[in-house]
Amino acid sequence: MVKGVISKISGPLVVASGMRAANMFDMVRIGSLGLTGEIIEIHGDRASIQVYEETAGLRPGEEVVSTGLPLSVELGPGLIKSIFDGIQRPLEEMYRIQGYNIGRGLTLPALDRNRKWHFVPSCRAGDAVSEGDVVGTVKETEIVTQRIMLPKGVSGTVTAISEGDFTVTEPVGKLTDAKGIEHDILMMSTWPVRIGRPYSQKLPPVQPLSTGQRNIDTLCPVAKGGAAAIPGPFGSGKTVVQHQLAKWAQADIVVYIGCGERGNEMTDVLNEFPEIIDPRSGKSLMERTVLIANTSDMPVAAREASIYTGITIAEYFRDMGYDVAIMADSTSRWAEALREMSGRLEEMPGEEGYPAYLGSRLAQFYERAGIVRSLGSKPRVGSVTAIGAVSPPGGDISEPVSQATLRIVKVFWGLDSALAYARHFPAINWLNSYSLYVNSLTPWFTKNVAPDWMEKRGTMMRLLQKEAELNEIVKLVGVDALSPQDRLVLNAARSIREDYLQQDAMDEIDAHASYPKMYGLMSLVLEYYTRCRDAITRGVSFRGIDHLKVTEWIGRIKFVSEERFPEELAEVRAELDREIRELEEMELKE
Repeated sequence: MVKGVISKISGPLVVASGMRAANMFDMVRIGSLGLTGEIIEIHGDRASIQVYEETAGLRPGEEVVSTGLPLSVELGPGLIKSIFDGIQRPLEEMYRIQGYNIGRGLTLPALDRNRKWHFVPSCRAGDAVSEGDVVGTVKETEIVTQRIMLPKGVSGTVTAISEGDFTVTEPVGKLTDAKGIEHDILMMSTWPVRIGRPYSQKLPPVQPLSTGQRNIDTLCPVAKGGAAAIPGPFGSGKTVVQHQLAKWAQADIVVYIGCGERGNEMTDVLNEFPEIIDPRSGKSLMERTVLIANTSDMPVAAREASIYTGITIAEYFRDMGYDVAIMADSTSRWAEALREMSGRLEEMPGEEGYPAYLGSRLAQFYERAGIVRSLGSKPRVGSVTAIGAVSPPGGDISEPVSQATLRIVKVFWGLDSALAYARHFPAINWLNSYSLYVNSLTPWFTKNVAPDWMEKRGTMMRLLQKEAELNEIVKLVGVDALSPQDRLVLNAARSIREDYLQQDAMDEIDAHASYPKMYGLMSLVLEYYTRCRDAITRGVSFRGIDHLKVTEWIGRIKFVSEERFPEELAEVRAELDREIRELEEMELKE
């Protein structure tokens, strides 16, 4: 145990002398209150410590004690449905002990030491097991079963294992390694948050993460195990998009990190998530969710840790073979914490005061996403998909955090305040956004959805881009100066935007769409365009095309349930065919 004394205090930064024998990233206890901190820089015998609690009242000369261990998280039964702060302290338990205001120096175990869990072994005495192997299961919630895995570096022969009710600190069995040393098998393990959990193989992302949001799944899909960024100005709907993804994305586990966000937003999350019904199970969404709340009024240094705490918990469930979606809201607030700590360390500032290592720190987070094959004699395949919100000041994505993020992630969902104010949800600008996973996902869409899915997607993108060009001309000369074909492009693009891309997050049916329904809608909108274009080529006037009654029906069909949709789609197509045929017959008579 290394002991030193405080020599300098600068907000959340404390400098302690006499710490020569300490290590980088050691956790320390500071002062008489035992505040929690982490060593982030060492010069000689002086250690710079970022403190995860308010430092008011600390004095030079107070004792600093290193624990000799890095910042780690506890992994085991009890994670799901829990609400932690940035360093994995259980907020509900802290509230029970101290009330609304979190006291300083309070340290609580992340996992309840008194609660018993029913352990069901999946191996027997005499079985040879290796690191990463599943030795048993625990039914944590009605929809999540934890697979208890041997920690890294532990392998050997099981000498005893029992079914029954145990706490996370009670041995469920014994194991003897190759050296004859006996080890307890526990349901709980720990892992340092700044080190990615090991795996045997990283696999290429070739399957999309279905989100049920037509704008995302069609134009800018994200792969399972991929990384996406949602930049957008204040009020453009970043948090709402992440809530929709948490509810509808085809992920087994959701880890939601509120990193430096406003307290009222996190309150909404804490109130809404337990009430949201998970469409996959009919249970509360909290039955498969872990929440990490680190609001803007909490100590700034804890923001920096919260991102790593969240991704480590996500990796733990990934290693069980689950598909995990991690939502970080927002990485801009996390970067601001980096900037403040860098300034107090008197480091050479980079662009706009951010540290020069901003890009590498962001990469350390996003690169831990991926689809992997786990350790063990019977490896499991699991994934972590990272989705980070970015809050650029004034919506200017040329600022350093947005640009550093875009150099790392492969999906960019650029939110547009003009679309948000027009009540277009999700307010993702289809012209600015992109996905670099499209080519690798094409074979999956071709095989599992429709052979011409990507062809129709390309047609929609071309119409939307053509609309943007025509709108510039309309501003100069008016819409009447356009040719009938160009005016039809404007009508078709409006139908794509309003009838296909726009969704109602509050509507029970339209909040989510399956791939077959998306394909049917996309085919219908494009069929409307091609049928009308061909009719104009055969001499039908644009006036008649512009007044087709079936366009209202096309706009309403997205609110039809999945069960009735095929039948309704056939009726709309028949009506479109009938009205076009009537127009052509009228044109011939004239």
